[in-house]
Amino acid sequence: MAARLLAVAVDCNDVDVMTEFWTTALQTGVSDRWTDSHGKQYVEISLGTGDAVLLLQPVVETKSVKNRVHLDLATVAGSQDDEVERLCSAGASVIDLAPDDPWVVLADPEDNEFCVLLPR
Repeated sequence: MAARLLAVAVDCNDVDVMTEFWTTALQTGVSDRWTDSHGKQYVEISLGTGDAVLLLQPVVETKSVKNRVHLDLATVAGSQDDEVERLCSAGASVIDLAPDDPWVVLADPEDNEFCVLLPR
C-alpha cells in the first residue's frame, strides 16, 4: 500500500482572511467548504495540481513558534521581486530577504512563513 497527499493544513484564527489571502496568492479558488462534527468550518483551496488542496482549519490558539512545515512558491511570470510585491500588497510581509539565497521569506496575514523562489 501507499499513501497520497490529500492536503497541506494551515491553522487559522480567521479563516475568511486567510481564504482571501491564499486564493489571491495562488490565483485559484475555493474548491470546497465543510463543517466538522464540532461546528468548525474548513475551507479547501485548489492547488491546481490534482487532488491535493491547501486546507484552512480554524483554531483558537495563535501561532507561537516558527513553522515546522512551510510552502515554497515559485513565480510563474515576472520577477521574484514583482511576486514579492504582489504578495505583500495582498497581505504578506517580508521576514527575510536572504540576499545570498534564491528565496525570500514572507509571512501570511497570520504570520505563517512561506518562501518565494526564483522562477523555475
